[in-house]
Amino acid sequence: MDYCQSMYKQLRTVIVKHPNEAFKSQEHLNKEWERFNYLEEPNFAEAQKEYEEFLSILRKHVDTIEFLPASDEVGLDSLYAHDPVKFTGKGAMILKSGKKLRQNEAVIYKQFLQEKNIPIIGELTGDAVADGGDIVWLDDRTILVGRGYRTNDEAIRQIKEMTKDLVDEFIVVQLPHDQGENECLHLMSFISMVDSDLAVVYSRLMPVFMRQLLVEKGIQFVEVPEEEYLTLGCNVLALAPRVCVIPAGNPSTKEQLLAAGATVYEYQGREISYLGTGGPTCLTCPVVRN
Repeated sequence: MDYCQSMYKQLRTVIVKHPNEAFKSQEHLNKEWERFNYLEEPNFAEAQKEYEEFLSILRKHVDTIEFLPASDEVGLDSLYAHDPVKFTGKGAMILKSGKKLRQNEAVIYKQFLQEKNIPIIGELTGDAVADGGDIVWLDDRTILVGRGYRTNDEAIRQIKEMTKDLVDEFIVVQLPHDQGENECLHLMSFISMVDSDLAVVYSRLMPVFMRQLLVEKGIQFVEVPEEEYLTLGCNVLALAPRVCVIPAGNPSTKEQLLAAGATVYEYQGREISYLGTGGPTCLTCPVVRN
């Protein structure tokens, strides 16, 4: 089987985690939300409703949805299934988050993949730390890796070694300090590929060389305004080329996507996305796209 070496091809298999397993209960959220740096305490019942709406969209387009199990070894952020693992065409890379509270997630994820007989091509070791949100497949043979607070130089070296036979271009993108070490700024915070030639971007955070590279490759931009960047407007999940999911409440982003010929689904994501804050790409780990 060919696994996932794309951000925008038809999504066939995806791994997610339900808030029933990540958030557990209102009592658990009450104890944990501040420790995990959420904007405020999520409402458990509303989170369940929002997630079911999100799942209903996925089920229209995705053949197989795999659910990560509950575990006392991981916390609230395990809802965001994208970060502990990143897939290549040959299988998964097991990562280790730059957020210490999330590092156990990789251990649980590895066990899950082994139980499902999904191949693992490598695993970060030693001092290496990286989040899946810092790794973007620009196309089948081009990978961008963000160097920031969640992904360090040693991880980049190891990821480059793991992918050396899978890529033609391995491009390191230096990320800005922005809101600081405690905030979650990923490379995917300011770019979402929704087709081979269409990207949703927040250009203010994008390095000049990266923006010029995308322009040179003929990629059209959906430019997210600042107010919508703050409500996860730049976090767009492609279910297929130009078929995508965005958090509700980002009208300019939605209108630009529609004008570019995209089909756009929206979900209410205050509890499961904004408060976290991780949008639809963060909630999903694509396993197979073709």
